[in-house]
Amino acid sequence: MPGQMVIEQPQLEAGGREDFMISRANATAVALIDGDWPGGRLALVGPEGSGKSHLAGIWAAEAGARIVGAQDLAGDVVALAEAPLVVEDVDRGVDEAALFHLWNATVSSGTRLLLTGRKAPSDWGVTLPDLASRLASLTPAVLEDPDDALLSVVLLKLFADRQLAVKPALVGYLLGRMERSFAAAQSIVARLDAESLARGTAPNVALARALLDSGGDTS
Repeated sequence: MPGQMVIEQPQLEAGGREDFMISRANATAVALIDGDWPGGRLALVGPEGSGKSHLAGIWAAEAGARIVGAQDLAGDVVALAEAPLVVEDVDRGVDEAALFHLWNATVSSGTRLLLTGRKAPSDWGVTLPDLASRLASLTPAVLEDPDDALLSVVLLKLFADRQLAVKPALVGYLLGRMERSFAAAQSIVARLDAESLARGTAPNVALARALLDSGGDTS
């Protein structure tokens, strides 16, 4: 009804291995994560919303690893090297001296270290020469933009996270009109959710067409 109060439903985020679909876009990265890492260190690389945190979280849960943000590295980091570790979003900025000492500490302790970023490690903007050379030696596990098979499952999961049941026709319609990225999938699902709440109707092809025709894009 027009003017009705909109109460947004909570999103139910699933994060286990059973919720991570493997396709051509990420199969190589998953195989590298599950394999033997050269020197015990690996870089997990992919665009925003590509599933880096999900995949890193899967590995962390199975390896008993701690997860820290790169911007939280400071001071005495040696204690972090006592167990497997994930350092997320290194490309967004990091205390280079702290990361260098952490790297050396993991070598000494023989623990595994997973670093994540949106670009290849050589493009993380690190200026400390010794750290830059170490990052350049990393094997990158690259998450590519999704193919249709993966993107359709991502769309269904994003709708399900918002407790929305949708018909296959809506997913097919969106696949034919949206940018091929996880970020675009997140954007269009969020917009459809908001619009469906405002109109008091379930997300469907007609609603998606009206949203896109009104000037809203999917990027």
